[in-house]
Formats: sequence, C-alpha cells, structure tokens
Amino acid sequence: MPNLVQKYIDREIFSDVLRHLEQPEITLITGSRQVGKTVLLEQMKEHLITQQGASASAIFNYNLDLIQDWQALQNQQDFIEFLKSRSQKQKIYVLIDEAQKVEEAARFFKGVYDSRLNAKLILTGSSSLELKAKFKETLAGRKRVFQVTPFTFLEFLRTKDYFLSETLKNKERIVKLDEEKIIKFFKEYLIYGGYPRCVLAESPDEKQQILKEIFSSYVERDVVGWLEIKNKAAFTRLIKLLAAQIGQLVNINELALHCAIDRGTVERYLMALEETFIIKRIEPYFRNPRQEIIKRGKVYFMDVGMRNTVLENFETMNERLDKGQVLENAVCTELVYRAQKTGGKVRFWRTKQKTEVDFVVERGGYLLPIEVKYSVKNRRVSSGLKNFMSKFHVPSGTVVTLEKDAREKQIGDASIFFAYPYELQG
Repeated sequence: MPNLVQKYIDREIFSDVLRHLEQPEITLITGSRQVGKTVLLEQMKEHLITQQGASASAIFNYNLDLIQDWQALQNQQDFIEFLKSRSQKQKIYVLIDEAQKVEEAARFFKGVYDSRLNAKLILTGSSSLELKAKFKETLAGRKRVFQVTPFTFLEFLRTKDYFLSETLKNKERIVKLDEEKIIKFFKEYLIYGGYPRCVLAESPDEKQQILKEIFSSYVERDVVGWLEIKNKAAFTRLIKLLAAQIGQLVNINELALHCAIDRGTVERYLMALEETFIIKRIEPYFRNPRQEIIKRGKVYFMDVGMRNTVLENFETMNERLDKGQVLENAVCTELVYRAQKTGGKVRFWRTKQKTEVDFVVERGGYLLPIEVKYSVKNRRVSSGLKNFMSKFHVPSGTVVTLEKDAREKQIGDASIFFAYPYELQG
C-alpha cells in the first residue's frame, strides 16, 4: 500500500486538484468547516515533495487562523516582493488556508496573480458566501473552484476496510460475507455521516460530541459571526424543521409561520444554509410546466450525520422511525457528489396528482429515475417509477434499498434494477 494511502485518506477530489496544479490559474478549494481542507493541503505538500520532486524550500504554507501567518499577508507589495525573491530560480507553491481572511482578498490575490510570478497559488476558504463577497468577479478567469465535502461512503469505507473500499471502487464481485459487512458500515454512515474527525473517532459518545461541536461552531462562527444573523433562535428552529421533513416539498409560508419570521427572511436563511454547504435544494424535473409542480423544491442535508445532530437523534437504524428519510438523504448526498463530478443534475418528479419519483438524475439527454425504499419485498415497484418511465420513454430505473431479494425486474420493455446505495458509486 502506498505511503500516501497509509497516512491520508485518499479523497476522490485529490486527483482533480493535483491535475490543476499544472495550470496557471489559482486553485481555490472550498467546503464547510472541518471537512478536511487543511489536511488536503498537507497531502498536496507531501505529494509535491515525494512524487513530483519539488524541494521543501519551494513550498510556502500560510494558515490565516494564525496571527503570525496572517500578518505576513497584510501588505500586498511586500508579499509579492517576497514571492518574487523566492521564485527566481525555481517554481514555488504557495498554500494559503482560510484565504478569505486577507483584507480585500480578491484584490490582494488578483494583484499577486497578475504579477506573473513563477508561483502557483492554492487557496482554501470555508464559507461560500464569504468567498463570494470577498472574491466576487475580480478573479474571473484567474481561478478554478473545487469543493471538498464530508467523506463520501467510499471514502468512509477506506477508513474502515481498505480492501473492501478498493473492491467497491473497482466494481469487483462482492461475496455475501463482505456484502453484509459493507451494509453494516453503511448503517453506521447513516447515523454519523462523513465529517472526518467524527468518522475517525472510536466511540459513539465521542462521535456525537464532535458533531455537536461542529454544529455549534457553525452556528456561532458562520451564522452569528460572518452572516450576522441576529435571530439565532429562528434560524436554529428553521434548521430543525428542515431536518424533520426530509423528502417533503418545502412550503416557505409554513416555515415562516412556524419560525415567526417573514417569507423573505426564510429565503435568506435557506440561501445561507446552502451557501455554507449545510443543505442542498433539489428542484423538480418537468417538461410540461402545466402538469408538474414547478415552484416547490425539496431540501436535503449535505451530511446525514449533521442532519441527525440537528434532531439530536443518534438511534441505530433498527430503532429509528425515520429510517426511510435517513436513507433517502444519504442517497441524495451521494447522487449530488457524483453529479458535481460528471456535470449532471439531480432532481425529483412529482405531479399535481402526487405521482412522484424520489430522484431523477439528468445528464445530457439521459434520464435515470431512482426510487429509495429502506426495504423491498417481492420486487415491488412504485406506480410513480413506472409512470415516469412510461411517460418519458425511459428504458431503465433503479430502486435503492438496504434490504433486497432480487437484482432486476422486467416491466414490459423496461428494466428495474434493485441496488444497494453503495452500488451507486463510481
């Protein structure tokens, strides 16, 4: 096993970021707090030295949470002169963690980039809203953005059983005993999610405490701090309501009523939650707007462990009353992660007659309808899935489940595949 894999969890985004190191543009890495952006920078530094032969003297690290590092970037011209002196004889790599903390960050890094130094800039930032506010359009054409997420299930599995993760990644045959082991791990993933510190923690109590700390830090630093949301109680109430109604159509007016705030404030809070990578809004799929509901979407959490933290519910899957919602949320997250890599879109389908399909993956002209059921007996297929496939002439659909007794079912000329959620990987 390579040293890199032993020391670090092999993140799926890592290879994409490495390829971009050869491009002159700024590499900008975003993601919510504690998803592993700093570790990714460390991993990049080790790769540059051990795999690409870069000298340690050619790599400069700055963590702007540290006062000393922050002070080094207070004067743009001084910083440019410093980098110029270090890059005359070799290409240098400048890794800056929490780059948005530089005053007038966009102007600052635009000036550094436009100085045409023999230097590659790699920046990270936690809040998409803060990055957008500080970077705006001034770095247009000068940067490429990569989003780091909590661990996908495949990354989660690498921390538990590397052999199984490689088997799954390479789509090799999985024997029954391994299948049972993977399902057990997936059920753990459904409870605690993929925040790295939580995944690597040993005990359930420690995992729960870490998740609560992450959520508390998010509320205090992003919500109350940067976003300056003064009605913290209403904001927290909104998050709890959203967590409780996973998979349901979002009614803005009802949310406003329950939180005792106006509709505009709800919309602003939802945008804040999405831009700080806590939730993801899924829009409906439609071709004829007169027949499908087009105004109301659904909300899912980008990490199911965070969703369970909001509800303070860490019961096992066998004990839970909301096991179907939890599985649906996890499937949504995996589909969204994959769509980000392939350029696809994740939607849902629902008509005025309430015929629905949980997810519709759209990529180019290809449609894949997906139904999520915790358990499926006798290969039962919902009328919504059958109606969608018939209406849009889709040749195949998928039922995702944790308990299945068959792999495929034929309905006329269409095929229905029954799959475990981890089989959606890759």
